[in-house]
Amino acid sequence: MKLPDTAHTDLPWRVHELTPDFRLYDVWALPTPGGPDDFPRLVQSFATGDTASNPSWIARTLFAIRWKLGEWFGWDDPQRGVGSRVPTLRDRLPDDLRDGPSGPEFDKLPFKSVFLRDDEWVAEMGNSTVHAVLHLGWVPDGSGGYRGQMGVLVKPNGFLGTAYMAAIAPFRHLFVYPPLMRSIGDEWQAQTERLS
Repeated sequence: MKLPDTAHTDLPWRVHELTPDFRLYDVWALPTPGGPDDFPRLVQSFATGDTASNPSWIARTLFAIRWKLGEWFGWDDPQRGVGSRVPTLRDRLPDDLRDGPSGPEFDKLPFKSVFLRDDEWVAEMGNSTVHAVLHLGWVPDGSGGYRGQMGVLVKPNGFLGTAYMAAIAPFRHLFVYPPLMRSIGDEWQAQTERLS
């Protein structure tokens, strides 16, 4: 379920210290009910995710088109990413976060972990169009349990990045996020049943 921006901005996340120059584009409640110690499972699930496994053929097709355009135009070349075109957010970390764990490596997605806490994980990616941040939090669900919450923060790269984010907005909200949320919920439920 899409949430208002305040569901992210009103919580004392450490990511706020690192991203004052980023815009919050999306906040989603994740269908991942659990207990206080289930956050590492959610983090690992995201780190092993792949756009090619999205259950929606429309979303898979949109991602395939995006990756192909990136290949043709060089948008995703390593020299246009984090550590090259844009400095990593790890350079902004205060000592306590820098000395802590950064989080898992991603199997297939072009993200890199920045920091990991008991209830918060931040990963980033960069290319010719944007510097983007994936934020996962583990929040009380109001009924004694917990659930995941996802925030997406972006700093577009000039006119190309601003135009790109405007062009993909309806696709994100109509064709990418709804099936992604269903897939996350289905996978979470299946994992929970296996662990029971």
